[in-house]
Amino acid sequence: MACVGGDETYGRFVDRPYAAILEDRLGQRCLNLGSLFCGVEALCSDKGLFSLLNQAQLCVLQAPGILSQSNHFYRVHPRRNDRVLAPSQDLIDLYPEVDFADVHFVGHLMQCLQAYQDARIEVVVEELRRSWVRQISDLLRRLEVPVLLLGLEVLTLNECEHLDERTPVVVTPEMLEAVRPLCADWVKTTAYVSGQSDELEDMLFGTLQQPMAEHMIGPAAHRSIADALIGPIRNLH
Repeated sequence: MACVGGDETYGRFVDRPYAAILEDRLGQRCLNLGSLFCGVEALCSDKGLFSLLNQAQLCVLQAPGILSQSNHFYRVHPRRNDRVLAPSQDLIDLYPEVDFADVHFVGHLMQCLQAYQDARIEVVVEELRRSWVRQISDLLRRLEVPVLLLGLEVLTLNECEHLDERTPVVVTPEMLEAVRPLCADWVKTTAYVSGQSDELEDMLFGTLQQPMAEHMIGPAAHRSIADALIGPIRNLH
């Protein structure tokens, strides 16, 4: 079995990510192919990944985030999908008042666009949704192995009050439903980052890494994810 996805699948700052827990509980080898900063772009362009996945009996695919993908309005780094390489001319024309020179990350880019609180943001978000469904559908069609889709919602820290009023741009249930026919099954679950779940003391990190660790999920969250996956995996076997 193979587990593929982003930061949460990789299991940064935890001793046993959910893939390792599944391996113990199922008595079956489970390869962790999670990758930091991995989004739609990295998943769809990695030929070596497809070769590994197609040799597995089952693939657990963590649905990647909606922001970390190249699209009509901006390009991301091919491996570190959290980094913006450049806005397109269409985005520059749509937001002529924005100086994109100092925007280097997809989260920062979205915050800049949302700050204007007008209908233009919906144009960008709709493009992201369409692009995500198109690329994930293509990925699933290329896989010859049964896929269990993990829709993991990570509830993050509210870093400042004015961000609380902005609607996060996330994968919606409608997007998951759109790709559901291409999967053997799917699981939807929620986890809190360690900064909100009191798991920080159970994580492994250096002194200077605490701010990053607070934004990652902890050991109990990984156990909860494994609990949610174990039944569907057994059903597929």
